[in-house]
Amino acid sequence: MRLTRRGLLIGAGAGGGLLLAFRLVPRHYAGALVAGEGERIFDSFIRLARNGDVSIAVPFCEMGQGVTTLAAQIVAVEMGADWKRVGVEPAPVSPVYGDAVLAARWAPLWMPLAPSLADSPEGTLARLHAEREPFQITAEGTALAAFEAPLREAAAAVRAVLSMAAADQWGVGWETLEARDHAIFNGRQRLGFARLTQMAARFDPPDPPVLRPEPAREKPGSFPDGARPAYPRLDLPAKVDGSFVFAGDVRLPDMVFAAIAHGPQGASVLSSYDKAAAADVKGLVGVVHARRWLAAAGTTWHAADKALKAMDPRFKAAGRIADSVALETRIDTGLRKGAGQRVAAEGDPDALLAKPSLSARYDVEPALHAPLETATCTARLEEGQLEIWLATQAPDLARRAAARAAGVRLRDTVVYPLHAGGSFDARLDVRVASQAAAIAKTLNRPVQLMWSRWQESLAGYPRTPVSAQLSAAMSPDKQRLLGWRTRMALPASAIEWGTRLLDETSAQAAQDAAHGKADPLACEGALPLYAIPEKAVDHVPLDLPLPTARMRGGALGYTAFMVESFVDECAHFAGAEPLSFRVAMLSGQPRLVACLQGVARLAMWGGGADASGQGIACQRMDLAAPEGLRSGFIAVVATARQEEGAIRVDRLSAYADIGRIVNVELARQQIEGGLLFGLAQAIGGSTAYAAGLPQSARLSQLGLPLLAHCPKVDVAFADSGEQPFDPGELGMVATAPAIANALFSATGVRLRRLPLLSEGF
Repeated sequence: MRLTRRGLLIGAGAGGGLLLAFRLVPRHYAGALVAGEGERIFDSFIRLARNGDVSIAVPFCEMGQGVTTLAAQIVAVEMGADWKRVGVEPAPVSPVYGDAVLAARWAPLWMPLAPSLADSPEGTLARLHAEREPFQITAEGTALAAFEAPLREAAAAVRAVLSMAAADQWGVGWETLEARDHAIFNGRQRLGFARLTQMAARFDPPDPPVLRPEPAREKPGSFPDGARPAYPRLDLPAKVDGSFVFAGDVRLPDMVFAAIAHGPQGASVLSSYDKAAAADVKGLVGVVHARRWLAAAGTTWHAADKALKAMDPRFKAAGRIADSVALETRIDTGLRKGAGQRVAAEGDPDALLAKPSLSARYDVEPALHAPLETATCTARLEEGQLEIWLATQAPDLARRAAARAAGVRLRDTVVYPLHAGGSFDARLDVRVASQAAAIAKTLNRPVQLMWSRWQESLAGYPRTPVSAQLSAAMSPDKQRLLGWRTRMALPASAIEWGTRLLDETSAQAAQDAAHGKADPLACEGALPLYAIPEKAVDHVPLDLPLPTARMRGGALGYTAFMVESFVDECAHFAGAEPLSFRVAMLSGQPRLVACLQGVARLAMWGGGADASGQGIACQRMDLAAPEGLRSGFIAVVATARQEEGAIRVDRLSAYADIGRIVNVELARQQIEGGLLFGLAQAIGGSTAYAAGLPQSARLSQLGLPLLAHCPKVDVAFADSGEQPFDPGELGMVATAPAIANALFSATGVRLRRLPLLSEGF
């Protein structure tokens, strides 16, 4: 983006001005931020107050991953700002914050006929799509790749004009000055940012901005586990003292509270309810119904929920309803007899696999997101103006859904994005926004709609079930893998949830759009990263009566489990040590080899010998960025055992290479959180369905690990100078196979179904 004085210094006074974006062709956008009295807005990312305080507009959903702190740190380092004077605010919906990296990553979803034309973030089509929509979605860990450069450029331009203002007073060249500790220095002379903000408006920044020689970076060796972070999380104090505002904390004058009931999962519609039965419920304000749901509003949420239950809403099938017996039958038939479509290949292994050396089937059950905070939205409709407050990963799509439901113009709809109490991609679903808007319109009052835990599990779309047959051809001496094929039976899940999200369609319409289509994104990771001469992935697309959604880790959440477990089977078949077997097939991937060697030292790897209870797995994740491919690497060793019919994981060790690390403590938290999320998926988190109802809906029924059963966790990082990679999903994907391989070592039993306890172990 070309930075000019007009494009950089926006909003002198109450107006927002114009931001001139030159990424593609000259396009004019309204300034995304509005300046208050005495404030200056810099390139829609930085708000500088008269007293020198800095606020960074963050165009991502903070879900506990620390991305707001990361964005603020990038700006603080580039500006030379005092961390105590830096804050953050959610960025409004604006084309300025369009994420071209995610648009390129999801090109198969919005440009299915020719995705290769838009799979580069630097390409015209991806950038145009990102800005036009706007493509402002938090997913896939694209924050650093998409926004570190713009944040640095904006901060560098601010630093430059502040330096110019100081240089004008001192009569020196601005390039000789230093910005640090919230001030500009000329030797011993010092001028604070507060004294320079008004004068800085008279100066144009250099074009292009002059960046510092080094971006924000922390050496992992300088921040061992337990060390005091240089840049502590900005959201931590408010979370500790309870003042942090989540979606359920919003309060408006004359606001009522709503509870909702959805029908069974699948094609169900509301058939009847007894409105008179709720008449005597104290605090009932009103009842609102739609084709697929019924809601009650009250002076308290409990009154609304009581009224809802009293009405005893009934739903009937308007098509197929999810049932696990039918699901498994359809998946099994598809895997054995369905026509597969090749979605990825290097060579052709079919001839080699006419008689495979070994073959195994792996199964994965539907998994619930189960975020701690259930779906919640507050809506207010007054004089044709709609406002909504909610935690969402897709604020523009939530705004569109709410506007349609309330029958107002999009330009008259404002969304206030809030931080989420967890998500794991559940908050890509924007239905709660449309429901809250519809209820507010009917009742003509502000309303806060909150899904109960049961409704979150019932109505939330799970990660897809999948079954796969993995086959391998070994050399005659069993020392090398010559051929590999993964045959997967699952719906075109990525096409389905992508259509539902991006095209803003119903669940049934999205399933119809995905019907029969091969889906490379839903099969991603099924092609092994190892140097196997002939390998391929075949997708058998299924039509299931269960809508599905993306979950943290994407397809790698299940393909990594299958591939890394089967690689272990191949190593055992060859009589080889699992780590060395992997390393022998990783020529040309020194970073991943280093991770395997690093985790072996960290975990005191004993070779995975029988009864050792140790298992190993590794993974690589890639992301196309403007400067080229970014990659993250991880290797995990698990120590696990069987104990009275339960699985006990005693230790998880991980060694990761995520390139240049901006904030070591945040990176460690992300890897640790990913490991424990992976543990939860390994031993629980799934549900069966009977007549459309989830059989494991409460948190206590999901088999999630308790604090008392959490293992010792060790995390180490490579000291790398490569481009940074977001670690949020990296730790999760390699954990389940490491645990499965550890249990095979401990017991001699190979578990091929996820969650592992579902096999009756």
